[in-house]
Amino acid sequence: MTELPPCPECREPYAYEQGALLVCPMCGHEWTAADQAAEAESQGITDAYGTPLADGDTVTVVKDLKVKGSSLVVKVGTKVKNIRLADGFGGHDIDCKIDGIGPMQLKSEFVRRS
Repeated sequence: MTELPPCPECREPYAYEQGALLVCPMCGHEWTAADQAAEAESQGITDAYGTPLADGDTVTVVKDLKVKGSSLVVKVGTKVKNIRLADGFGGHDIDCKIDGIGPMQLKSEFVRRS
C-alpha cells in the first residue's frame, strides 16, 4: 500500500484515492498528484544550498547580517525557529522572530535549513 500525501488545504492525513483524484474527507478538497508537484515547484523558495523551505522550518544564518537602523548584528550560526515564507519586499522572503532582536525579515540566500 502506498502512502498518500496529506491534504494541501487542511494538512489532514486522511486523503484517499477516487479514480485519478486524491480527496480529503475532512475539507472536501480534491487534487491530483501532478497538481501537488507543480505547486511545490512554484513555491520555489530555497535556502543558500538549494534545499526547499517551508513554513515552520528552523533555519541557521550562514553570514553575519547587520540590522538596518540599529547597531545589532545577527551572527553566523544563529538559529531561527518557526519561519514563515512571504512574498517580501526587496527579496526578503522569510518572516521570523529572532531572540534578542525581535521580528524581522530575512533573505533566503543567507540561511540554511537545519
